[in-house]
Amino acid sequence: MRGMRNRADNKRAEHAAPAVEARRSRRGPAVTRVVESGGAVLRRKLSAGELGSLPVVLVLAAVWITFQSLNESFLSPRNLSNLSVDIVGTGLIAVGIVFVLLLGELDLSVGSISGLAAAVFAVLNVNNGVPEWLALIIAVLAGTVAGTVQGFSVAKTRVPAFVVTLAGLLTWNGLMLYILGTSGTVNLDENGLVAKLTSYYFTNDAAAYGLAAVGTALVFLVPYQDRRRRKAVGMPHRSLQGIAVRAGVLAVTAFSAAYLLNRFQGLPLALLIFLVVVAGLDIVLRRTHYGRQVYALGGSAEASRRASLSVTRVQTAVLAVSGTMAAIGGLFLASRITSVSQGSGPGILLLNAIAAAVIGGTSLFGGRGTTWSAVLGMLIIQSIASGMVITDTPTAVQFMITGGVLFAAVIIDALSRHSQEAHGRA
Repeated sequence: MRGMRNRADNKRAEHAAPAVEARRSRRGPAVTRVVESGGAVLRRKLSAGELGSLPVVLVLAAVWITFQSLNESFLSPRNLSNLSVDIVGTGLIAVGIVFVLLLGELDLSVGSISGLAAAVFAVLNVNNGVPEWLALIIAVLAGTVAGTVQGFSVAKTRVPAFVVTLAGLLTWNGLMLYILGTSGTVNLDENGLVAKLTSYYFTNDAAAYGLAAVGTALVFLVPYQDRRRRKAVGMPHRSLQGIAVRAGVLAVTAFSAAYLLNRFQGLPLALLIFLVVVAGLDIVLRRTHYGRQVYALGGSAEASRRASLSVTRVQTAVLAVSGTMAAIGGLFLASRITSVSQGSGPGILLLNAIAAAVIGGTSLFGGRGTTWSAVLGMLIIQSIASGMVITDTPTAVQFMITGGVLFAAVIIDALSRHSQEAHGRA
């Protein structure tokens, strides 16, 4: 009997061994589990065509590594500080373009509207003595009105937006030339409100580090609270490890940027305004009823009409946002050179704004993209421009490289769209 019990114990031990080993493996290092789960999620998303911002980040890293190897001053505090200010004007315009692209449309008038707003401000303030704050408000409202007129026209006539805004490009450019008159150029007060938009810096180190800390905290807390709400009602939710890793990566990036900015002149006011505006509009798109309507309309206009969505109101509002952002961006561009001329709002500005939105990951097919797409895309475009200046490379090469990056972004967007359709996600 004792021998039989021993044999039975040995068999139980043999059967229990795999289970014990499995439990031990599950108790492995937490970091390994996070990496493995993160890798599985990443592979699943890539196979389904959900690339996210990964290609953009890789391209930006490649651009920075390339130019840093060619000239060690590329990643210097001075150059990165200047880069952070240079992206703001066109970047704000690109944010407005993101709204239009989400509908699967295109706004060709943003360059002209930006020049018009700058001209309105300059003539009111410099030539007619209107207080800067009032002239600034009127200039921004001029962009809002121009965008609203175009949006209402698109919604009511159902003419493609690029046709209506092409007419707007010519109209608003002509109005800008008329407002400027024969003088052609108006110089702004270098110590005025608008000039300080791009010349003022927060020299206290706490400003840059404080912004980095607030940004990191929000990136962790907002998804964490969303996870808690979803988990409480049994809905699918993000993993805590994924949220922590994302916040950690941002923390390293943000505090490194703050350190470099503080080594030059501190946190630029222009960059602070830019990030606040982008974050605010991202909340509008992701977490408001209006934002969900924009995505829905971009996904399927016909389905949105059948669902009783107010297409006229949404299209009008989207073009109004685009016009407003173009006006604000135009004021920042005028601030950078403290003047407004007949050359304000050139064609290359329009191309760069559209390219920034597309390169950053906003789909040309509509329904996919965020305001942060404009930030990433603008960083790539301006980094190329800055690197070309530092390395004394001809401007023609800059255009070719930017064009090549834009073409690659469009191809990736198309392939991603096809992959999503194959997986039933588009």
